[in-house]
Amino acid sequence: MRTSLFPRAFLLSLVLGTAHASDILAPGATLEKVASGFNFTEGPAADSKGNVYFTDQPNDRILIWTLDNQLETFMTPCGRANGLYFDRNDHLWACADEKNQLWKIDPDKNVTILLDKVNGKLFNGPNDLWISPKGHVYFTDPYYKRAYWEREQDKLEVQGVYLFLPDLEELHPVIEDLLQPNGIIGTPDNKILYVSDIRDGKTYAYAIQEDGTLQDKRLFCEMGSDGMTLDEEGNVYLTNKEGVTVFNQHGERIENIPTGASWTANVCFGGADGKTLFITAMDGLYAISMNIRGARSQ
Repeated sequence: MRTSLFPRAFLLSLVLGTAHASDILAPGATLEKVASGFNFTEGPAADSKGNVYFTDQPNDRILIWTLDNQLETFMTPCGRANGLYFDRNDHLWACADEKNQLWKIDPDKNVTILLDKVNGKLFNGPNDLWISPKGHVYFTDPYYKRAYWEREQDKLEVQGVYLFLPDLEELHPVIEDLLQPNGIIGTPDNKILYVSDIRDGKTYAYAIQEDGTLQDKRLFCEMGSDGMTLDEEGNVYLTNKEGVTVFNQHGERIENIPTGASWTANVCFGGADGKTLFITAMDGLYAISMNIRGARSQ
């Protein structure tokens, strides 16, 4: 029997037209811990220049890893921000966990509190978010009881995913059947939204409709995730105790980047060329050079 010169995974990637493991990481790339000494890092998000903002959530601060590899403090206190995301105007949106709010922070650090309740009740605790090319804001609202909360309300009956339409000031629940939604990311063509049910250990894909509502729920992969990002080939990056695990568009696992930390919380692309993967894990911020850019809105 003749043996193929190419491994099956390589041949499969040619057929599917998606990147495979050896395409994703830059040649010789190794994971580097670029900053440490934090309590628990979360929410990495890159601005339009590629500076990466992230949170040291228990210490109530947002920090910046700049393009010249310097660590700066952007804001403290910061509402104990968790997930972060930049809109097209370089306003930083934050899931402010201290009082269960959704914030928008302008470049001058002026804060606008956009949401804190649904149907007259406090949110469980907005956790992570994605802003679509249309400016639609999707955010997850799982319940993680915090020691610093001053609230008497118990968790909501549903741990849901919401769609916020800033121009109309409208809030709509769009997912209500998950156990504990957490990580969330959408494709730059505004067609697919990925949402992780971290308690159930699954990630789902939804078809985004013109009005922002979701249809055609399907199981994407049998893995839950704390945070998510996408690259320009449509590969999906999930984070959990295994580090960063990458799946192609078909839900097939193609790469794993272990951080060595007991928990890896979130991930994003940044840097001047958008080809550095930044990872938040426990007390550190990590970076690794990639052979592929992060997804960009169309």
